[in-house]
Amino acid sequence: MRWNYWNTRGINERSQTHAQSKRPTKTDSKTAVQRDTILYVLDTSTSPLSAAKPADATSAHMHIGPFELASPVVLAPMAGVTNVAFRTLCREQELQRTGTVSGLYVCEMVTARALVERNEKTMHMTTFAPDENPRSLQLYTTDPKWTYEAAKMIVDENLADHIDMNFGCPVPKVTRKGGGSALPYKRRLFGNIVAAAVKATEGTDIPVTVKFRVGIDDEHHTHLDAGRIAAEMGAQAVALHARTAAQRYSGHADWSQIARLKEHMVDSGFSNIPVLGNGDIFASTDARKMLDETGCDGVMIGRGCLGRPWLFAQLSAELRGKEVPPAPTFGEVAGIIRRHAELLVEHEGERKGCRDLRKHIAWYLRGYPAGSEVRKSLARVDSLATLDEILTPLYDGPSAHARPEDADGARGRQGSPAKVVLPEGWLDDPEDDTVPEGAEIMHSGG
Repeated sequence: MRWNYWNTRGINERSQTHAQSKRPTKTDSKTAVQRDTILYVLDTSTSPLSAAKPADATSAHMHIGPFELASPVVLAPMAGVTNVAFRTLCREQELQRTGTVSGLYVCEMVTARALVERNEKTMHMTTFAPDENPRSLQLYTTDPKWTYEAAKMIVDENLADHIDMNFGCPVPKVTRKGGGSALPYKRRLFGNIVAAAVKATEGTDIPVTVKFRVGIDDEHHTHLDAGRIAAEMGAQAVALHARTAAQRYSGHADWSQIARLKEHMVDSGFSNIPVLGNGDIFASTDARKMLDETGCDGVMIGRGCLGRPWLFAQLSAELRGKEVPPAPTFGEVAGIIRRHAELLVEHEGERKGCRDLRKHIAWYLRGYPAGSEVRKSLARVDSLATLDEILTPLYDGPSAHARPEDADGARGRQGSPAKVVLPEGWLDDPEDDTVPEGAEIMHSGG
């Protein structure tokens, strides 16, 4: 099957009628984009299919397709982190501390081909909580064929309510195959992939969104083209991690590139497509500052929430003009760790769930007076019983009421800048739409 949604042609009457029936729109809230014989209608009007809303009308909100988010905050997919346990914990913390679940929480990335072939691990990663709404799933893909089949499977089997697409991963095992942050350089291929996902969701209320980086390196920026092309092909929101692939997670995110992308989207006729900014948001004030400085429509939070599932409550309150709840005390954090373990065990079984908890411990304890022995013990935990032995003295111990100190800085992996590993000749022709050989890696996450 040959996929090419790039060249603009006349609008097919049947396709136009179908697309217009897909998402009812108002004249002043839609942009119609034609590619081949497909008309995509991009809609930001209010839909009854919305997430939880705030109690007052002054709240900052954001539309992604048919979904109205009460606050413009999105949890970035992170492999091995944003599984159903962590997402549930974040939502519980927001509800407990603010009284509402207002943002969007995205599942960790899965590979399109692995999903279609029903890889056992991949299918398990797509688990959502019964009350999770909307269910948001991120796909990694390099091939329009697998993209279409995966998105169609999501539609046909009701696996998710929203599809995000990963074009931001900078790790060498991905970029050397032409995937992740390497792929938007191939403009036509990038457009074909996004169009395939949008085509598969025709006739549904499932929006397709796209996440990408500034570019490969400072000599090869791609974000302006990527944003415009994604919107042209029917994506209903774009998110920019304001670093190049060469930066990995090092240094500082260049928020000016988010502002450039927003301006470019407006100038290109896509002012109705939300632009989300990502990079170096570690506190609620950072989110406010990014919105003010860049003009973006929302924020996406990745490493900043590691060990801080309560951050979304603080972000929600800040952006909705509410009183920002303080960080939890050390005793409260002990209880949050226990709840996280419980959720992981429910999802993965006791042994694997407790082992998975270990990587979160250093993040949770940052800034708190835990002591080296407690840290070491928690980093070796292998059962809920052992965990309870360690945590019980902390609930009302001498440091139980302590708040964190210096806990708002960078978290997670940072590393150093490095030359991006690319397939041979990758930079020769940005309009080449050839699918990179062997790029549809079979594993999910990573």
